[in-house]
Amino acid sequence: MRIYLAGPEVFLPDPASLGAAKKAICARHGLAGVFPLDPPAPMPTGPADWRRIHAACEMHMHGCDALVANLTPFRGSGTDPGTAFELGYMRSMGRPVFGYTHAPGDYRARVEARHDGAAWRDPAGMEVEDFGLAENLMLEGAIAASGGMVLRAAAPLPWTDLSLFEACVAEAARRLSAS
Repeated sequence: MRIYLAGPEVFLPDPASLGAAKKAICARHGLAGVFPLDPPAPMPTGPADWRRIHAACEMHMHGCDALVANLTPFRGSGTDPGTAFELGYMRSMGRPVFGYTHAPGDYRARVEARHDGAAWRDPAGMEVEDFGLAENLMLEGAIAASGGMVLRAAAPLPWTDLSLFEACVAEAARRLSAS
């Protein structure tokens, strides 16, 4: 079973090494990990720019049976937008999706907000959801609806820590083999 490995690790200084480590963990659990920077076959044609990267990632997702996403907040209070897209894309194809985050707190606690007596509001006065979830309800809802789950770290973890990723992959492998 092929698993797409979504997450902002592609922006780390040495993404290929981390991708190889993630794929080795998948293999230990009987899964074939597909890292976004892996060259797809066939490679999309056209200019070597952002459109080709996008096309290659979509090709990968079409060839995968499920997704494991790193939902750790990236450059802000929430999940990397590319990762959120990939999670939704796979869910829209009816594929199981799983997630994990190195941030132990609730989404609401990560957003600058104050309670006005009725709801939590950000500095612009917009309501901030407060459901006790690790991430936006649409992401967690998609994961739950697909039969997946979200794992949270008990304490903050560095980007290169793969312990929670491995726990997520192990649970994904268990659930996927049972279905």
